[in-house]
Order: sequence, then C-alpha cells, then structure tokens
Amino acid sequence: MGTRHRDISLVVFDMAGTTVEDSGLVQQSFLAADAHAGLSKTDEDRRRMLDYVSDTMGQSKIVVFRHLSGGNEEQAQAANKEFERCYSQLVDDGRCSAIPGAVELFGSLREQGIKTALTTGFAHETQVAIIRALGWQDVADVVLCPGDGVRGRPFPDLALTALMRTGAPSVQSMVVLGDTTSDVTTGLRAGALASVGVLTGAHDATQLSEAGATHVLDSVADLPGLLAELRNT
Repeated sequence: MGTRHRDISLVVFDMAGTTVEDSGLVQQSFLAADAHAGLSKTDEDRRRMLDYVSDTMGQSKIVVFRHLSGGNEEQAQAANKEFERCYSQLVDDGRCSAIPGAVELFGSLREQGIKTALTTGFAHETQVAIIRALGWQDVADVVLCPGDGVRGRPFPDLALTALMRTGAPSVQSMVVLGDTTSDVTTGLRAGALASVGVLTGAHDATQLSEAGATHVLDSVADLPGLLAELRNT
C-alpha cells in the first residue's frame, strides 16, 4: 500500500443488534428477570426500567441490574442470572439469526488479512450460546465479554483488549462498530480510527450521532464501502 493509504488491521464488532438479529429478546428476558427478582413494584416502575434498559443497551448487564436493584447485590445477581437463562433459552429456541451480510463480511475481512473481534455486554455463557446457535465458532479472531479485568462498555476495555489479543499495531488501525451509544463511546475512548454506529439495533441515527459516532451506516453490510473510504483518507 502507498503512503497515502491507511492500514486497517482490526474491526471490533458488537453482537446483538449489530451482527446478530435478536428483535425483542432483551426486553423479553428483562421482563422475566424482573418477575423473578422483583425489581419493579408497579407498571410505572417497569416502564421506567425498560426505558433505562433501552438507554443502556450494550452495557454489561450485571452493571445495569446493580443500578436497577439500587445496589442490592443479591437481587442484582438473581435478576442477571434469570436474564441470562431466559436469553440463552430464546437463543437455543432459534430466536436469533445473523444480520444479512455479516457472515460474508467476516469472510471478506479474513481474506484481506483484517482481524475481527466479536464483543458483547452479555455474560460469557450467553455469548457462547449465541455463537453456538449461529455456528460462529470460527468466524472471529477474538471473542470477548466483560469479565476479569475487562470492564464492559462504555469503557474502552473490550476494544483495547481485542487490539492487544490480535496484535494489531495501533488504535489508529482499528475500527469499532455497534448499534448503541455505548458502542460508540467505547470506540471513541479507545482512540479508534472510526467509531461507527449501525441502524439495525437499539439506537437511532440521532442518538448515535449525538454520542459522537464518526459514521452511521444502515447496517454492517455497508462496512466494506466505509473501509475503502477510510483507507484513502
């Protein structure tokens, strides 16, 4: 590549709402968790909680439940466990699928020598259930979720951990892509070349732009065009 070309060595993808279609599963699982752990007392409570869940989509679920339980760790853990159980069950029942164009994109990036990472705010077991259901065991170079020493979004840890694990040369060779404001913030905090929002999930173009998205795409299928553009700027 000439000196006027930028090298892109890593794309960090979110899963649900970005590369994975899972319409309504988060809300359904949240309501199951609420019923199980008794987070809300009234319909109004429940509405407020669903709004908060929508606003914080993409963040680590246990962190969200800690907030909703008012810091009651036992209740938060019980809610989170039921949420993950319900979501995994829905996934096992065939309720999630690949966003059109995602699988082709993974293959194309690999052919170009660009590494890929799949990241999520879900617990490890749920992430594994999604990957198993889609047969995605080998599509990405790195698969990450919040855990030991790796904070969930909107912290930059998932993107930066992906960078280190794949051996990418610099943050400026990394593109981060997701459907939520938390995904966008993660990319910006990690210093990525581009922090890209997609319109197939939780948040709309206005929300993504206001969060600072460098680009907003209709879907992950539009990424090849953007990567070509970025290489030549």
